[in-house]
Amino acid sequence: MCQKLTQRLPLSEFSVLRQQAGLSVPETAVRMGFAERTVYRWEAGETKPKRAVLDLLKSMIPANNSEVSGDFGFNFIDLFAGIGGLRKGFESIGGHCVFTSEWNKYAQQTYSANFRDNRPIEGDITKIDADDIPDHDVLVAGFPCQPFSIAGVSKKNSLGRLHGFACDAQGTLFFDVARILLAKRPAAFMLENVKNLQSHDRGRTFDVIIRTLRDELGYKVFHKVIDAKHFLPQHRERIVIVGFRDDVPFNWDKLVLPEKGSVQLKAILHPEDGSEKPEPPYTESDEATVNSKYTLTPKLWQYLQDYAAKHKAKGNGFGFGLVGPDDIARTLSARYFKDGSEILVSRGKRKTPRRLTPRECARLMGYPDDFRIPVSDTQAYKQFGNSVAVPVFCEVARIMLPHIQALLKPARRKKAA
Repeated sequence: MCQKLTQRLPLSEFSVLRQQAGLSVPETAVRMGFAERTVYRWEAGETKPKRAVLDLLKSMIPANNSEVSGDFGFNFIDLFAGIGGLRKGFESIGGHCVFTSEWNKYAQQTYSANFRDNRPIEGDITKIDADDIPDHDVLVAGFPCQPFSIAGVSKKNSLGRLHGFACDAQGTLFFDVARILLAKRPAAFMLENVKNLQSHDRGRTFDVIIRTLRDELGYKVFHKVIDAKHFLPQHRERIVIVGFRDDVPFNWDKLVLPEKGSVQLKAILHPEDGSEKPEPPYTESDEATVNSKYTLTPKLWQYLQDYAAKHKAKGNGFGFGLVGPDDIARTLSARYFKDGSEILVSRGKRKTPRRLTPRECARLMGYPDDFRIPVSDTQAYKQFGNSVAVPVFCEVARIMLPHIQALLKPARRKKAA
């Protein structure tokens, strides 16, 4: 029997690659955006992952053991931090967070419960002087998209006058990112925002941002829209803006993106068959069945059906999104707490559907099951709806790492000398 087991081990390609990548099973689940139980099944050989999954795992193997060693660690700051999704991405490549800013007190609770720093979370970044922010190698920010004031810009253009970011961006939260970049000059930055940032105000908002980063601040800038559907069972497109202080051969082609749809909702839904431990108040009983409070009332379900029918008759696409285990969900939004209409889980014919539980929302965003949710359901839904898809930014951070290291090596050699 032992001999047979030994013969089978080399066939477990997933297990071999995971060990070569130096990742635990929970770390692998976070990096790749799968439920831990799915990864454990691959590990045990119960099921076989798709080739795209194996290729992604293979890409996480360091070229050599020193690539992510402490000698080449880096510091980063986490602005507009939310519940720490971007932080997870940069910690996954060896980064150390030295400063966090998040104004929402409920998001601060969740962040503090999951990241045990020996320093407080700073509040409103607009009230923090750049001199009070520690030096850092990388700036990370999921800044909110506020409308840019373009008053006076057209007039200045017509007069041939220059106008820098202090004019264009003043009064927006992007201005605070820019002023910190100007003051601290980190080696790199990574910014995240909604896809529609590119088209906001006929593209002028995005033009101000790119021009500020590139022309005013002197960074080499790259941007790309990435859909979380490559990693998670959710259609969620976000624009990622990456910048480096000096020329580096950064290339988006280095991204390893699994085939869209390769992960389905069954990977994040509670199985309700006793294969996972109950987690009150989300699941209960020995089978860990979903708490009945997440099932829609007949009245609300009827209202959503009538609402969808009314808009369909008008030729509109508004309505609820009913999904099952083999489907891909719509984008989870911060308004999910209201009626859950964009992602309703079918419970079968003649049964009213249910909302996702907060734990399922966490999984849908790529957070592991040990991620603590210390807030109410309402706040949890808002937080996960506002969060980032963690595996996307683990992958972005991965392809940034060699370029961050390349920019830091000369400075460290000089310091050592």
